[in-house]
Amino acid sequence: MELNNNNNNKNILITGCSSGIGLDTARGMKEIGWNVIASCRKESDCKIMREKYGFLSTVINYDDEKSITTGLNYSLEKTNGRIDILFNNGAYGVPSLVEDIPVDSLRNIFETNFFGWHSLTKGVIPYMKEQGFGRIIQNSSILGFMALKYRGAYTSTKYAVEGLSDTLRLELKDHNIKVIIIQPGPITTKFRENSYIRFIEDIKWKTSPNKFIYSNIIIPRLESKNPKKIAFELLPNAVTKAVIHACMSKNPKTRYRITWATVIMMYLKRILADKIFDKIARRL
Repeated sequence: MELNNNNNNKNILITGCSSGIGLDTARGMKEIGWNVIASCRKESDCKIMREKYGFLSTVINYDDEKSITTGLNYSLEKTNGRIDILFNNGAYGVPSLVEDIPVDSLRNIFETNFFGWHSLTKGVIPYMKEQGFGRIIQNSSILGFMALKYRGAYTSTKYAVEGLSDTLRLELKDHNIKVIIIQPGPITTKFRENSYIRFIEDIKWKTSPNKFIYSNIIIPRLESKNPKKIAFELLPNAVTKAVIHACMSKNPKTRYRITWATVIMMYLKRILADKIFDKIARRL
């Protein structure tokens, strides 16, 4: 079996839909006729999804195992037990030098960005196996294959997502379940603002020996009201187009690299020695 040609009978569950990539993708999928379950971390955001945008919406907070279970059950109830596509999207960052990341903070970001994804995916797989098809789309990052300074916590979760997804793709091949990775580069979202909140909560920068770096580099970037547009930066709809292709194509790509920055850096990562690539990365 495979996805049928009637969009109105296709169901996609998307996480992290309160803004940015999740919201844009949910709207894009709805516009082409898909039944969209637009989940959010907070009920207040789910209410907006329902009342403003007309989505089916439920709370899925990757930090809360109970919400993952109830959110999936809600989705299955609304789709008669059939989820064609799962799009794992919700995630956050904690800007910091690696040496200043509290261990509990690193555990917490893995709970949201990795373990929660795994839990929801585990819940969906049996239903996809039973129906004989399905697609699991993982929203990774350019930081899923390369590292940049001050992004160690987020980068480590995305490396983990890439490894688990590659393994899962091999294991589900015979079940007609495709595992697809999206690798966005610079995308205009609220990611920076949300990361700043986590930074304030988690990082004791004022007592760090690296205080100068925080006060002169990291914090000014986070606090900028009009941040300088990053080279090759695109709007969330660039990701939406890739997700739509990943959902609709009979032969979707294994990886979708969004923005030229991602394409260029992947090429350089492949051809350059690590020490040379590091020289480039340290400048970014």
